Amino acid sequence: MTSSSAEGSTAYLAAEGFEAELAEELGGEGTQFGRLFVVPGPSRPAAWAANVWHDPMRLPIASIGDGAKQLRAIQRNWALYSHAHHRRAALLQEKLPKVSAKPLVFGDPAPSAPLGSWTLLDEGTILAAARCSSPFPNGEVQFVEDKEAPPSRAYLKLWEGLTLLDRKPGPGKLCLDLGSSPGGWTWVLQGLGAKVISVDKAPLDPAISALPNVETRQESAFGLDPLTIGPVDWFFSDVICYPTRLFAMVDRWLKAGTCRNFVCSVKFQGDTDHETARRFAAIPGSRLMHLHNNKHELTWVLIQP
Repeated sequence: MTSSSAEGSTAYLAAEGFEAELAEELGGEGTQFGRLFVVPGPSRPAAWAANVWHDPMRLPIASIGDGAKQLRAIQRNWALYSHAHHRRAALLQEKLPKVSAKPLVFGDPAPSAPLGSWTLLDEGTILAAARCSSPFPNGEVQFVEDKEAPPSRAYLKLWEGLTLLDRKPGPGKLCLDLGSSPGGWTWVLQGLGAKVISVDKAPLDPAISALPNVETRQESAFGLDPLTIGPVDWFFSDVICYPTRLFAMVDRWLKAGTCRNFVCSVKFQGDTDHETARRFAAIPGSRLMHLHNNKHELTWVLIQP
C-alpha cells in the first residue's frame, strides 16, 4: 500500500473537553474526528491543542498487521488517539513497540525520543504523523505525585509548565507568586531553591508560610507597584480574575521592565474570552498553551534571555 499526505494539512488534537474552544480558535476550518481537527495548510499557533500533528499522512491498510507494518516502517514509537473503531485500533497498537507510560519525576527532562501519533479514520485508513508538538502521548503529561507536602493540586500545572519550558528558577532567584493561597506554587518554587514573595489576600497554608525563603504578603496582587517591588527574576500568577484584568496587570509589569520571565494562568469564568486570549498570544516572544493539568484556563509564558 502507498501513503499520501493529507493534502498539506495539519491535525490538532483538542484538550479533552475543549473541542469547542479549539474549533473557535481554528476558525471553524477543517474536518473533525472526535477531538482531532484536520485543517488544510501549515501549522499555526493553537493554544487549545493538546498536541499538533505535523504533515499527517493517510495510509490505506489491508489488515491490522499491514497497518502496524506500515507504521513501523516510518519510525519506532507511536501513540494512538482512538476516536472510533476502538477494538481494531487497540489490536493494531498492540503490534507496535510499547511506549512507556511511566509517570515523570519532576526535575527529569521531558522525553526526547520521537513520538508519532495515529488514528483510524475508518477500518481501512490510518491517519498518522511522525512529528508532533508534544513528546507525551496525546499531550497528556503525568507525574509521580506528592500527595503529602503540597496544600493543593495546583502544583501539578506548574510542574508541567516548567517541564515543557525546560527552564526553572534556580537557587537564589527571586520569584513573585501572585494569587498564591494556599501555596502550591510557592511550595514548588521554594523547593527549587528560589526566594519567594508570596502574595494573596487569603493566608497561606501554615506549613508553606513557615518554609525558609518565603515572604508572605496578605494583600491584593493588583495593588503591587512593580517599581516599589524592584527587580525580580520570575513573575508567577495563579490569580483568580477575569482575563482582561490579568492582561492589564501583566502589561503594567512588562512596561515597568523589572521582570523578564512570566508564567501566568489565564482563567475563564463562564464563556471563554477568546479576544483576550489572542491579546496574550500576540505579546512578542510569548506562548499560550493549555496544559494537561489545566482546567478551563490557559497558561501564558514569556521567557526572555
